Amino acid sequence: MVDNLIKKQYITIIAGPCAIENWKQLDETAKVVSSLGLSYIRGGAFKPRSSPYSFQGLEEKGLEFLKKVGDKYSLKTVTEVTDTVNAGIVAEYADVLQIGTRNMSNFALLKKVGEIAFNKKKAVILKRGWASKIKEWLLASEYLNLKGEVEVILCERGIRTFDTNTRFTLDLSAVPVIRKLSKLPIIIDPSHAMGQSDLVTPMSRAAIAVGADGLIVETHNEPAKALCDGQQSLNPREMTELLKQIKAIASVIGKKVR
Repeated sequence: MVDNLIKKQYITIIAGPCAIENWKQLDETAKVVSSLGLSYIRGGAFKPRSSPYSFQGLEEKGLEFLKKVGDKYSLKTVTEVTDTVNAGIVAEYADVLQIGTRNMSNFALLKKVGEIAFNKKKAVILKRGWASKIKEWLLASEYLNLKGEVEVILCERGIRTFDTNTRFTLDLSAVPVIRKLSKLPIIIDPSHAMGQSDLVTPMSRAAIAVGADGLIVETHNEPAKALCDGQQSLNPREMTELLKQIKAIASVIGKKVR
């Protein structure tokens, strides 16, 4: 492992657009992420969407943009692996491989990604399934280590409940529970959980206060024009304010933000 995604004395913030749409969008967003002193940019190239008519991503062209922008701004890159067919391709371009909520129980994919991550020294972010128990989530994580030890980071991204005021219900109690049951680090995705940009910063503050190791946040150079999840993406000004507030909380618990 060249550089662990999670470091003990740091809060790691991963920021970037839900989907890579074009070079200008990604470049402008990466410039903001870099200017804020962050180390990781995320962006989807292969997009598993609920509707087959929604934007599905630029695929390998998006991966090329992601690697190029990472090199340009000295950022580590994070993107989702959606199936066993594209797993190897994604690993050629990205530094960190992400397993989305829909694939938490795709055990063939977990085994494949785990093998690739072990061989290529990649970290893996495993999002919780939106209807999965914590025990199921932890067992899913073990599939990633069947071929050898991999840096696995759990990601709580909200679970489906009866409430419709937010996109999902963000289960922040998962953080102390994971601390009790596992040694794995855990980050929070407030963007997908809340589904509304004005709710992202408050829940980000709460996530850090409860002990999360980091955040994965959607930010976009022009959210109103986003092809995917613009309503929950932070613009550059909002992202700057989020970092300001997160740093204040991190300092109280003796950590720095990166």
